Amino acid sequence: MDFIKSVSDKEIVDRIYSHYTHYDPVQSALIPLLQEIQAKLGYLSTAALNRVSELLHLPPSQVYGVATFYHQFRLSPKGEHMITVCRGTACHVHGSLELYNFLNQQLGITPPQDTSPDGLFTVQQVRCLGACALAPVIKVDETVYGKVDHVKIRGILRTARKGGKQE
Repeated sequence: MDFIKSVSDKEIVDRIYSHYTHYDPVQSALIPLLQEIQAKLGYLSTAALNRVSELLHLPPSQVYGVATFYHQFRLSPKGEHMITVCRGTACHVHGSLELYNFLNQQLGITPPQDTSPDGLFTVQQVRCLGACALAPVIKVDETVYGKVDHVKIRGILRTARKGGKQE
C-alpha cells in the first residue's frame, strides 16, 4: 500500500538530510530535519520517520517520540481544506465544543483522527483565533466565520465542497 510512496519519501529524506550532515552531533539535527521533511511532504510518513532513524542513528522510538510530542508535526496527510475551531473562553461559552463535535460528525471523523475519510477536510482545535466578539468562530482555510451554528456549518461545508463557489 505505502511501498511506492515509501521509495519517494526515502529519496526526499535523503536529499534533505544532505543539508544536515554538518551538525555535530548529527542527532541534534532531528527537529529541524523533521520540520523540513514535513514542509516538503506535508506530513511525516512512517517511511520518512524510519529513514530519519537510520540516518541519525537513533532508535525509531525516539524519532517517533519527538514527532508525536510536538503538535507542529503531523503523522497523516492534511485534508484539502483546514477547518480550525476556536476553543478560547468566549467561543467555549458559546458552544464551540458542541460545534467541534458536530463538524466531526458531519465529516465522518472519529477522533483522534482529524481528517475526513474523503481527504477533503482536516479539523483542528486551537486555543484562540482572536475574534472573541464573533464567538463562536471557525476558520476554513484563510476565511474566518463568526457566530457559527449548525446551519452555518452545513452551508460552509457545502460551499467548501463546491470549491468555494457560493450556491
